[in-house]
Amino acid sequence: MKKHLVAALAAASLCVAVPALAQNVAVVNGKPVPKARVDVLASQLAKSGRPVGPELNDQLKEEVIAREVFMQEAQKRGLDATDDFKNQMELARQTVLIRELFADYQKKNPVTDDEIKAEYDKFAAANGGKEYRARHILVETEPQAKKIIADLKKGAKFEDIAKKQSKDPGSGAQGGDLDWGNANSYVPEFSAALVKLNKGQTTQEPVKTQFGYHIIRLDDVRTAQLPKLEDVKPQIAQQLQQQKLAKFQQELRASAKVE
Repeated sequence: MKKHLVAALAAASLCVAVPALAQNVAVVNGKPVPKARVDVLASQLAKSGRPVGPELNDQLKEEVIAREVFMQEAQKRGLDATDDFKNQMELARQTVLIRELFADYQKKNPVTDDEIKAEYDKFAAANGGKEYRARHILVETEPQAKKIIADLKKGAKFEDIAKKQSKDPGSGAQGGDLDWGNANSYVPEFSAALVKLNKGQTTQEPVKTQFGYHIIRLDDVRTAQLPKLEDVKPQIAQQLQQQKLAKFQQELRASAKVE
């Protein structure tokens, strides 16, 4: 009877030990290394878009074992008792908690399709209508601009003058070409002069802006080519998500009592 009891107890202890062992990836210097550490690293890699296969699991296992070895040595040397370590741990704790807070907020406050559609409609209203293909020459003084206008009337080539004299290095190198753009994308004085031109016309008087004096030529006009909603939906969703999170952060900061 006694032998049967001993055997039963041994079997029971084995049943308890096996699941406990399965929860660990290793035992380093007598200290278990939980499998949960591997799972956390794997989860972080998965979130970054890197697939976690069997081979990577082995690498992660070796990684957590190595960390345990190094951590034990650091503790043996008393490095976990220093003020610097404690301060860094507090900062790390704050970072993780804040990240979890923001993730929780975004999960509970997702961007809706209606919000995306409303933002797209706002964009379309601001950027719809006409687009202008224009060139310009930018100079510092009004006399310089007037001389260029006179030279153009005599047959000088707009593109050549832009390359040689324009202060705008981006468009100047391209013969003054500003590519297609909505009138609202330019400063008000430039925009006002641009929309008055007919296709092929050049401004007959210098246009003064905060950047200097412009000579503008309108090369073409077309109906604005807006991207389809489905093509820009992910970008709009990300932008709105960032705006929501920024507002949440501002509200928390404003409501906090800081003395």
